[in-house]
Parts: sequence; structure tokens; C-alpha cells
Amino acid sequence: MNYATERCGDGVKRDIKGVVKVTSDKLRIYRRAKLDEGRLLIGLSGWMDGGNISTGTVKFFVEQLDAPKSAQIKPEGFYIYSFPGSMEITAMFRPHTRIRDGIVESCDMPRNTFFLSEENNLVLFAGKEPNLKWEEYADCIFSVCHRFGVKTIYFIGSVAGLVPHTRQPRFTCSVSDGDMKKTVRRYGVRMSNYEGPASIVTHMTARARDEGVGMMTLVAEIPAYVQGQNPGCISAVSRLLANILGIHIELEKLKSIGEEFERKLSEIIEMQPELASHIGKLEEDYDNEVFDTEMGDLKEWLEQRGIRVD
Repeated sequence: MNYATERCGDGVKRDIKGVVKVTSDKLRIYRRAKLDEGRLLIGLSGWMDGGNISTGTVKFFVEQLDAPKSAQIKPEGFYIYSFPGSMEITAMFRPHTRIRDGIVESCDMPRNTFFLSEENNLVLFAGKEPNLKWEEYADCIFSVCHRFGVKTIYFIGSVAGLVPHTRQPRFTCSVSDGDMKKTVRRYGVRMSNYEGPASIVTHMTARARDEGVGMMTLVAEIPAYVQGQNPGCISAVSRLLANILGIHIELEKLKSIGEEFERKLSEIIEMQPELASHIGKLEEDYDNEVFDTEMGDLKEWLEQRGIRVD
């Protein structure tokens, strides 16, 4: 496969044919295109990937659009693999390996891959939030934007919240430019009010205007009491993004999987009267548009069981 390797940020050189030459090995370009008012959809594992909403949604789009790999950010230098502390803490930083009958089958290093759907003027990016060198990692993403003609970046993420699994997730949004607010308000998305620790997504949103790119972050508030992948919320998020992006994508199968997941979850909850009572209160508040972010009883009940509400 032919590819060019480009410095993330500056130092790009071209030969007499205009082909990008190697000046750094962090960003590899496998497939070139110049989109018309292109869009980039980002999903990252890490802080805002509860229920696998961020990575699961982008993976779903890549599969449905049959989007081929177009570029990749090499992981070296962006991640901490060895961290002092207990085994439970250090395990969160180390690559995942699989050994069967004494044979090492895999050792999975972080992957940061771009996919391209020219038909939909869309680049998709599935990656892992870096621990180090945020500026250089962002350089790589913005470099792809400039090379492919991307004008708007969309990030999808999630946080654990006090919303019932029997209702649609609530969405909040932050943007790099106030003019972008009207795009999402028609879908009932509220604008975010937040102060606290930032992610690389916030860093990129603050920088986007200087890069000549608009950026929008959509965050789904999902049920804190549901652990692991949440197909129902991935379905809801995918439907919202398809509408915002104006893309036709087959959602019926994913919707059915989500409904079946909700049905089985409801059956389990019925066997836990205390939890069922809390969820009933959540449903009542949701239907009455009561945005209670405290709800002390349920929050305390969840925290006693090791479930954090962000």
C-alpha cells in the first residue's frame, strides 16, 4: 500500500510532483481525497466513552458506510503504558494482550485510525484519548482536516448520569462558534454549562477557530446504573448524528438490538425493587422535564455499589 507520512503541524515538504514526503512518522496518509465542505466525526475511548457510546457509534458508521482506512496516527509518544500504583490502577494504562495455550495471540497497542466516505463528504476517526502531547496529537487531526477539506468536526461522547434506560439519553453540546448552536437546537439539544477537568476534545474545540475549522461536541447523558456497552444509547446517538449530518444510514437492526437490550434490562430491574423504585422516580422527573442532577438517594445507592455518577 502506498502512503505518505506527514509532520503533524509543520515541516511538510513536497517533491516536484507535489507528493508529500516524509518529515515525521506520526501521521500516515493511505488514501487521499478533497471533500466539498467535508465533515469529521470523532470517537475516542477514555473519559467520555461510557457505554462505548463514542467508539461504538463511530464503529457503527464506519461499518454501515463501508468506509476504508485513509490515515493513521502512530501511538508512540502519546500514551503512558507503565504507571506506578496498584495492579488495578496500572492495568488501566497497559495494552491488552491475549494468550491462549501458551501462545501470544495478540498484544493490542492503541489505535488511532481515520476512515473515509467520499460519497458522504465524511471522514471518521476512531482513537484513544492520549495521555501525553495533546498539542501534537491535535496537530495530526487538524492536519487531516486541512488535507481532506474538512470544515466541521463533530465529536460524540457520553457521561454517566441520572437518566432512566427506558427513555432517550439527554444531549448537551458545546461549540467553537456561536453560529453553530442553531444547528443542534432544532433537535432539542441543550447547550452545556460546565467547569472542571478538560479533555483533549475541549482543547481542540478551543483551538478549532484558529485552525479555520468549526467544532461541535455532543455529549449523551446515559444511565449510570447500566455498565458495559449500551446498544440502546448507541442507537439513539446514531440516529441524532445521521440527522445532523444528513446521511442515510440503516438504523433498524441497531434499533431492534437496543430495544431487546432494554427489555432484558427491565426484566432484571424488576427483580430489584429498590432500584426499580429509584428508576420510577427518574422516569417521572424525565417526563416532567425535571433536570435533577443530584437525586441524593439514587446517587448514594449507586456509589455504595461502586458506580460513579459524573
